[in-house]
Amino acid sequence: MNGPSQSPPVAGRYAVARRRALRVVAIFEATKGLAALIAIVGLLKLVHRDVRQLAIDLIGHFGLQPQGHYPSLLLHYAALLPGANLHALVMLAIAYVILRLAEAYGLWNDWSWAEWLGALSGCLYIPLEVHHLLREPSVISGAVLAANVLVVGLLMSQLWLRRGR
Repeated sequence: MNGPSQSPPVAGRYAVARRRALRVVAIFEATKGLAALIAIVGLLKLVHRDVRQLAIDLIGHFGLQPQGHYPSLLLHYAALLPGANLHALVMLAIAYVILRLAEAYGLWNDWSWAEWLGALSGCLYIPLEVHHLLREPSVISGAVLAANVLVVGLLMSQLWLRRGR
């Protein structure tokens, strides 16, 4: 028996650690969903504005050189935005938000369908992240890939453990 001063058995501690890890992943997924929602709202606020001029003003405000890598990317995408199919873009983004928030809710409540959803959707990103890391190696690209592999590994191990229950 466990008395008040004794620690829980190893299996119990392992279950608690797995639950905490799932909750961390749930918070991470919810954060991604909320960030996408904020991006949608920001994009919709730019619909009737001169986005290219806003980008130029922003670059000037921070004293950046328009020929620099990130300022030129900003100008490139600012030029593309007016011609984009905004309706389709917003619908895809809303679907992404719903997917991430549903996954977060399911992971928080320890439901297996959310583990499947997270593992499968995370696996879709890994080849793209590897390709990006090989094309443009950086610490950030490596960290994103490592975090995604860690999350997918955690979710797959959780699914594997569920098989034995």
